[in-house]
Amino acid sequence: MTKFESIYSQYFRDVYLFVLSLSHNEKIAEEITQETFFKALKNIDTFNGNCKINVWLCQIAKNTYFTYLNKQKRYDNYDPKEKTSVINIEALLLDKEETFRIHKVLHCLDEPYKEVFTLRVFGELSFKQISQLFEKTESWARVTFHRAKQKIQTMLKEE
Repeated sequence: MTKFESIYSQYFRDVYLFVLSLSHNEKIAEEITQETFFKALKNIDTFNGNCKINVWLCQIAKNTYFTYLNKQKRYDNYDPKEKTSVINIEALLLDKEETFRIHKVLHCLDEPYKEVFTLRVFGELSFKQISQLFEKTESWARVTFHRAKQKIQTMLKEE
């Protein structure tokens, strides 16, 4: 058994359960997990050991899942038969501008606030799961999330 096969057999279930907690869909979780290990195999030489291998794999899985979601949104939002009106376009622009404004603020947020906020809000992870990813306490995850929310609110007001 190669070293990578050993990593695969040891961490597949952990990564799968992590993605399942994000997606709430077994098929998607399986697909994303397979994609994660494919990406990990291609980029194993970039793993520098600064974190545990399961944390690295979950980072790849999270990014792969978010990329999948973005592609799905574009696909789901595309309707060639949809007739556009001025009102719909204005509403869409306002919504997109507000969404972009929030993402711009989130992008400027320092770590670990950015990642904790993203995992909690977009990844729908529990504080317990977040604490396990960072190898910290559950209360650390709660406090970090609360501080991230405060920072985002402050930055939105200042903008």
